[in-house]
Amino acid sequence: MEQPFSLTSEKRGNCAVITTSGYVNNVGGEAIAKEFAKYFDTGIRHVVIDLHGSKVVNSVGMSFLIEIIEQLHEADGRLCFANLDPAVDKMLAIMGLFKFAGKGQTVEDAMTALSANID
Repeated sequence: MEQPFSLTSEKRGNCAVITTSGYVNNVGGEAIAKEFAKYFDTGIRHVVIDLHGSKVVNSVGMSFLIEIIEQLHEADGRLCFANLDPAVDKMLAIMGLFKFAGKGQTVEDAMTALSANID
């Protein structure tokens, strides 16, 4: 049975951290995009998406993540993924998204990677 999608988020300094749980499909992807928009609209341009609770991201969910990457890129912002399941990591790599977004083993690693690229 499919795990229902949920997320939490928090602001840490000048960075938004969005943590997911469950299947990132159209519902999950849209929820991430809406949560991201709340921070983006307040000027936050550095985002960590922690996918430790999400083992599957389908193509529609991926399209929402790509839109977030594009929005941040246009605004000189940056996205970093954290706690990736090996299958999700591989899919992001195959799609070439790590050319435009970073990744960290943990949220702290991802935040360190973002802060190294702020200036």
